[in-house]
Amino acid sequence: MKKTGKRGMRLLSRAIYTRDPRRVARQLLGKVLVRMRGRKRLAGRIVEVEAYLGKGDAAAHAAAGPTARNRVLFGAPGHAYVYFIYGNHYCLNVSCLPAGEAGCVLIRALEPIAGLEDMARARHLPGGAGMRRLTSGPGRLCQALDITRARDNGKDLASRRSDLFLCDDGFKPRRVALTRRIGIRKSAEMPLRYVIAGNAFVSH
Repeated sequence: MKKTGKRGMRLLSRAIYTRDPRRVARQLLGKVLVRMRGRKRLAGRIVEVEAYLGKGDAAAHAAAGPTARNRVLFGAPGHAYVYFIYGNHYCLNVSCLPAGEAGCVLIRALEPIAGLEDMARARHLPGGAGMRRLTSGPGRLCQALDITRARDNGKDLASRRSDLFLCDDGFKPRRVALTRRIGIRKSAEMPLRYVIAGNAFVSH
């Protein structure tokens, strides 16, 4: 891992993302997603993710092979794959496996830890609405961190030059729970959703 220049935090190395999405998903729990806005830092701890396996996983966008929409998934690991869903929100994924193989991890929920006021404004939430509503869901966290396909799809999450990246601040989850994925119909029975057990910011 490389230093980010932020005290106590280290940028995740690209090697972490080269593995099976199931391994990457488990490893990403407890890590920190950071969005830089000039000198401002918005950040949240990852508390819920889902793995998508590509080939053989009917729910994966890469299941049918490479397209203009999903080409990030077939490229280098550690890049942002952002898509628009239900006509109203974005979802952020991290590409996994070596180039040419498709897999990813969907970031479903964060525990906000920096830039909360900016997140609340981005989410159009009134003061005192409660932190849990800021980033507990894939669409909510993208809105809070101003993540869009036009701005962030293909962005290198393992680069110091990126304004969107993933870090390790040393936090270790005490217990990880594994469940079926939610919000999908195809391959919904696959136990590929990983959460920090008991965390209040996990989506419902």
